[in-house]
Amino acid sequence: MCLGGAWTNVQGKGHMQTTKVAELARALLDAHGDRAEIEAARKAQDAETGGDSQLAESWRRVRAAIRELRPPHAS
Repeated sequence: MCLGGAWTNVQGKGHMQTTKVAELARALLDAHGDRAEIEAARKAQDAETGGDSQLAESWRRVRAAIRELRPPHAS
């Protein structure tokens, strides 16, 4: 999967800008559909396990953005 510039920004040090979070969330939704949130959570866990708490926090922000972008579930 190619996420372009959004992925580069999430890998770098520091916090990702809100626009980049939204861009990456949309790219994950396009690439993974219903599994996008799970993918973001996995990446956050991997970063946390690897000792990169800033990267983990960025992935948690992406996960939250995915929740906002997804349509509500019909009951």
